[in-house]
Amino acid sequence: MDHNTEAVSKVTVPWILERKLRGEKIACLTAYDYPTARLVDEAGIELILVGDSLGQVVLGYNSTLPVTVEEILHHLRAVRRATRRALLIADLPYGAYHVSDEKALEVAIRYVKEGGAEGVKIEGGRKRAALIRRMVGAEIPVMAHVGLTPQSLHAMGGYKVQGKTLESATELLADAEALEEAGAFAIVLEGLPRELAAIVTRRLRIPTIGIGAGPDCDGQILVFHDLAGLSFLPRAKFVRPYADTASNLRQALAHFREDILGGLFPGESESYHWPASLGEQFEQSRAANHRPSGDEEPDPVSF
Repeated sequence: MDHNTEAVSKVTVPWILERKLRGEKIACLTAYDYPTARLVDEAGIELILVGDSLGQVVLGYNSTLPVTVEEILHHLRAVRRATRRALLIADLPYGAYHVSDEKALEVAIRYVKEGGAEGVKIEGGRKRAALIRRMVGAEIPVMAHVGLTPQSLHAMGGYKVQGKTLESATELLADAEALEEAGAFAIVLEGLPRELAAIVTRRLRIPTIGIGAGPDCDGQILVFHDLAGLSFLPRAKFVRPYADTASNLRQALAHFREDILGGLFPGESESYHWPASLGEQFEQSRAANHRPSGDEEPDPVSF
């Protein structure tokens, strides 16, 4: 756990907001299953996101767009069972909030009631302000998300850094301020020049969580599989792998197969045994029940 973090039994939205006021950083990661979430939570990570990135790193989709509400809920429940301390947030996937605010609110309520989420994340700028107000009015904390928003992949023409012109930078700052005013408790800044992210962070009262937005944000988030070296996707510039899990697993799997083919697994220590007397009893019982007739030879039994 970060040595600057005081011991707390549960991270809450007010606690996250206080980190901003104290000038203390916030560590965030994605998680999609029980063992991963347990490791992340026990490491002291303050915020866990069940993100729609699960579509690419867990389900094998080409983008986040195919991810469904039911898929998010399935993984959210597993993460909830493992999470004790971190604040747990879940993504609203593409399509869950594009038809109507009512449908979006229904999904968010399901996340809270059925999945144990403590808040939701929604992509988009000022056009999401009214929806965020409605969510907050229903006592559902909302994390906003601007910049490179993966659900806007087709509209943006790919995964491209945003805010590189004066006009787009001005628009992004206005988006962030509008989302704060609407009641978002934090905002993810993805794929922005460091300088713009620093300006947004200084202008907002709520924490900024960066991913590909430089070190001046109030917190940082990565996809767990990217951090662990377990992703098969091209590595983004902003990713720092802290482990080479895929390589370690490949070696373990190859070793496992070699041991099987060589008759080395399982060994004596991985095998169960009868008591010596039971082997004798079984042999005697089998011989008594299968006495040969005529010239038949009994089947040999040995232990």
